[in-house]
Amino acid sequence: MKIQLFIPCYIDQLYPQTGFNTIKLMEKAGCEVSYNPNQTCCGQPAFNSGYWDEAAVLAYKFLNDFDPALPVVSPSGSCTSFVIHHYHKLLKDKPGLLQQLENQKQHIYELSDFLVNKLHFTDFGAAFPHKVTYHDSCSALREYGIKNEPRELLSRVNGLQLIEMEECETCCGFGGTFAVKNPDISAAMAEKKVQYALASGAEYIISTEASCLMNINGYISKHKLPLKGIHLADVLASF
Repeated sequence: MKIQLFIPCYIDQLYPQTGFNTIKLMEKAGCEVSYNPNQTCCGQPAFNSGYWDEAAVLAYKFLNDFDPALPVVSPSGSCTSFVIHHYHKLLKDKPGLLQQLENQKQHIYELSDFLVNKLHFTDFGAAFPHKVTYHDSCSALREYGIKNEPRELLSRVNGLQLIEMEECETCCGFGGTFAVKNPDISAAMAEKKVQYALASGAEYIISTEASCLMNINGYISKHKLPLKGIHLADVLASF
């Protein structure tokens, strides 16, 4: 199967290895991966900050950067759910683009959803001999709708012991520009998340969202704690 890769801007700029590992996983699962280097931000930061006109420009660009006939796969439930559930608000006065969106959004997938529910490929032969816990991102869980998929993939990783932490579904405090505008509240939420992860006895906290992990790892690094946040794709690519 030929697929297109959508890499969120923060992964491109801050965690490029996660993007490369996503390609590694897709190829291991038998996909031919196409990447359009002209792609850029989906527009979510601008949208959440109230700059809808600017976000609409990026929405238009996104729709034209990808072939509507091929699946688009991304290592981010947040960005994919933004395209699927919010682009229509930006394009409501453009009926032609709305129809294009309706056609394309049927083929846009978060990574774990695509692997488990579309390809039915769950065992990469990966090995990660560590105790881990899992953080359910707000957008991935409540908006995109993944819960069991990442856990199904982790259950196939050799040596990995998944320990569910208390309040695994509670927000980490990132929330995009929320962390910038409300740093004290964000830090308090990250602290709570990290403390629950530490209490589980895990060495790593895993998520599908690099943005959440950025916030979590920032708190961990500042306080020099024996824990590390890591993206699901990076764990699965340990083969």
